[in-house]
Amino acid sequence: MAEPFEKGMLDVGDGHRVYWECCGNENGKPAIYLHGGPGSGCSAGSRNLFDLARYRAVLMDQRGCGRSLPLVGDSRDDLAANTTQHLIADIEKLRLHLGISKWTVLGLSWGSTLALAYAQAHPDSVEGVVLGLVTTTSRREVQWLTQDVGRIFPQQWDRFAGFIPSTLRARPLVEAYATLLYDPDPAIRAEAARHWCAWEDAHVSLSPNFRPNPRFEDPDFRLRFARLVTHYWSNAAFLTEDQLLRDASVLNGIPGFMVHGRYDVSSPLETAWRLSQNWTTSKLMLLDDAGHDGGHQFLDAIAEGFAFVSR
Repeated sequence: MAEPFEKGMLDVGDGHRVYWECCGNENGKPAIYLHGGPGSGCSAGSRNLFDLARYRAVLMDQRGCGRSLPLVGDSRDDLAANTTQHLIADIEKLRLHLGISKWTVLGLSWGSTLALAYAQAHPDSVEGVVLGLVTTTSRREVQWLTQDVGRIFPQQWDRFAGFIPSTLRARPLVEAYATLLYDPDPAIRAEAARHWCAWEDAHVSLSPNFRPNPRFEDPDFRLRFARLVTHYWSNAAFLTEDQLLRDASVLNGIPGFMVHGRYDVSSPLETAWRLSQNWTTSKLMLLDDAGHDGGHQFLDAIAEGFAFVSR
């Protein structure tokens, strides 16, 4: 049952084709998973987030990553048609392609930003929203992740910031890295990706069961991932500051469930809390022993979230 019963490549325009798959119950309640990163892509393990006996689970690799084509390349021009607004349009086009009237949207980490942006843009297409490791990718959150949280990890941050050459040190770190990841010298690009992903591992390491991300051992994945993350972060997800919090009332009437870890210093609890205050039909579940990986209770909490939004 875990293997897809249907999959394909959807032409979304701009020269992009996004990979999608459906698994679980062909006649079940439709739900879509929006992965993190940006740039992580989906994996077979992503299917475990669903009760596959009950749900028609849709997984989609976002533009430029995973099995979608083309993958992010060596020209920054490749990113011109890779914005939050493009991804929102892709999700809606996939819904229509699959003949789904409404679905539940599940988003984790960066996927929670995308899920909120999609649901606020297309509330009539959404039956419920389940979010984990909540972030809105605001400039303030990006500043925290790339600069301020270094006070908790000073040794790792010194290595992270110290890689930036003097010619770029006047710029925000995320913008400096976005530039280095497209340097004409492939050795500089590769080293920038390695430093970026080492920092990604560092700021999530407070999780009690932390393990370094094994995908970061692949230099090609590191480069694609870092390019997409810095692209979206340096543009604050192509949204106005606090847009997703300010417009949360658009979702009132749509049930929402948020799961967040107390030890999540990568995405401090404040964002999920503020969102829950503005979204009156949502519920926030706090996991006291979890960081940005969600901890050992995470899958059960997500299942509780699906039950909540399906009432």
